[in-house]
Amino acid sequence: MGGGVDRRNEPHRSAIHATTLVAFLAIAGIAVVDPILPAIGEAIGVTAWQVELLFTAYIAVMALGMIPATLASGRFGFKPVLITGVSVVGLAAIGASFSNDIVQLSVLRGVWGLGNAMFFATAMVVLVNLANDREWVVGLFETALGLGFAVGPLLGGLLGEVSWRLPFFVCGIFMVLALAVAARRLREPTNPQPRVRLGAIFATYRRPAFVALCAVTAAYNFVFFVVLGYTPLFLGLDVIPLGLAFTGWGLGLAAGILVVGHRLAHRIGAVQTVGVAVAGLLACMVLFATSTGTAMSLVVLVVAGLFMGLANANLTDLALGLGAADRRVATGAFNLVRWGAAAPAPIISGKLAEHGLALPFWVGLGVLAAGALVYLATAHRMAAGHGERVLWARWNRAAARNEHAPEEPVGEAY
Repeated sequence: MGGGVDRRNEPHRSAIHATTLVAFLAIAGIAVVDPILPAIGEAIGVTAWQVELLFTAYIAVMALGMIPATLASGRFGFKPVLITGVSVVGLAAIGASFSNDIVQLSVLRGVWGLGNAMFFATAMVVLVNLANDREWVVGLFETALGLGFAVGPLLGGLLGEVSWRLPFFVCGIFMVLALAVAARRLREPTNPQPRVRLGAIFATYRRPAFVALCAVTAAYNFVFFVVLGYTPLFLGLDVIPLGLAFTGWGLGLAAGILVVGHRLAHRIGAVQTVGVAVAGLLACMVLFATSTGTAMSLVVLVVAGLFMGLANANLTDLALGLGAADRRVATGAFNLVRWGAAAPAPIISGKLAEHGLALPFWVGLGVLAAGALVYLATAHRMAAGHGERVLWARWNRAAARNEHAPEEPVGEAY
């Protein structure tokens, strides 16, 4: 962790801020879709699960694109891959604004996901390699994501009141701006980066603590996209109120990242902070499923955002600490699981909703409960690998012995 580094001693501060701004614009572009999902369904005459294809296609292609994007960054450099990704997102978003049916929209959202894979496979590694203080840039990046999730729905609600097509078009304009920033300000890390081999990425899954983190993250991200993808349909609000509702969720997410997440991690450790997030989100899923009215659901939505912020503030840093020594390898392996597990959530929620509006939340609760059991069984191992301890201290010594036993250097298999 880099909390002791003087942040004034950051020679690449402008490049770091430029990368963070591009991340904010990219996430705002994702979240802009939330408030217009019901309007899209009504305008083109499709069912709930078909509307959810817009999320599932995006996330699935993004997950599958993570590994090729990681390999490409090793071959061509970070900046070309990142700029290509931003360009692809912009073209897909503008194209989506002219679509006439769910198939065209879903295909373009898939292309959108491929562009974002190029971006997310490279942005965090660029930041970490440019900065002296890893904790600062991880927090900066996650805060940009939180603020993007807050601003995106507000814009989506306001613009979607005019037409559901307008938010897509404006998102494309955002990406043009991001492209201009990226082309001018981004820079390659100063230290030489060897090529990444596919075997090195999959060898990362031989690390027990990293696999445990991936399992917990998979369950968490499934629920994340149950909330993000299905709740707009569940609430049954008009476009602008729905945009405001998800702005509240995004502000809760940003507060969890910026205000609470890292502070709590400094007190009780990153691993135990993730445990608090999972426990809080479990409670939110029960409250969603048993909600007695819109007002209650809105409160739960904001609180869920707060607990999601606690998780997001620490999962990436844990992955970098527990994964391979090469951060590109660790990021690629982690994001493959993170987004791959999220991909089925929206479309499954849409199908389940046909049998009961609360059913997606009950299923999400079951998935997250399985993740919580994995967490309880393996948190000591993750904590030992990250230089922390957990309350159930009698397991710590054994975990530390296992985690520090000699193993194959998976991060250096180039």
